[in-house]
Amino acid sequence: MTSPADHQSSTLIVPQVHEVPRHIAMIMDGNGRWAAKRHLPRMVGHERGVAALRQVVESCMRRGVQYLTVFAFSSENWRRPEAEVSFLMSLFLKALEREVRDLKTNGVRLHIVGDRSAFNTKLRDMISRAEEETAANDKFHLTVAANYGGRWDILQATHKMLREHPEIVSLKTPITEEMLSPYLVMHYAPEPDLFIRTGGEERVSNFLLWQLAYAEFYFTDCFWPDFDDTQLDQAIQSYRSRERRFGRTSAQVTQCSSPAS
Repeated sequence: MTSPADHQSSTLIVPQVHEVPRHIAMIMDGNGRWAAKRHLPRMVGHERGVAALRQVVESCMRRGVQYLTVFAFSSENWRRPEAEVSFLMSLFLKALEREVRDLKTNGVRLHIVGDRSAFNTKLRDMISRAEEETAANDKFHLTVAANYGGRWDILQATHKMLREHPEIVSLKTPITEEMLSPYLVMHYAPEPDLFIRTGGEERVSNFLLWQLAYAEFYFTDCFWPDFDDTQLDQAIQSYRSRERRFGRTSAQVTQCSSPAS
């Protein structure tokens, strides 16, 4: 699918730019507000959000996107009402049980990233089983970030690296991106080309803080349950209109993209 060079940091190399983003990262915001607008319980909005994700996965695959990473539950979402958190955990479990067979059949590899220690045993077991059953797939990579935070990711990567390489401290070895990157939870994927947030908010909310360094950002007022093919096409069209310079000047970008004489 991609070469090792495709997974290198955009702050170290200038990556190849494609018409269709290889990797889209999304914050699926607005489920509760979508429901409230229709005088429905917030839980209905979350259920519709799962259906919307299923459609977006299919839409991304049809358009040639190779990786989709979605923020399902942040490390800060535990602050929500207990009943809503309990419902979200139950919905997550049911979605895994219901969708894993289709994911496997359609060539989708599922990754769940985040701190699993807060989940109950049944959910942790289901996560492991879903990942194992789709591990041989490579047509499309769907990553669900659950109990995830960008700061947590950087910290856990640092801790793992130091545990495996204690000589870094004793020898006072400078830490480089190449040393840390393999320990980040998204080490298997190229950095996102396009970041989308629905629901009208314009912030990253502790999502993929390391990986979004050079992503193009797209914000829409559309609530997540209403995000469809048209909305996705608008986001991709916005991405195509951007000049991705990666620290270079416009003249350098034009020179690099001009055909050789």
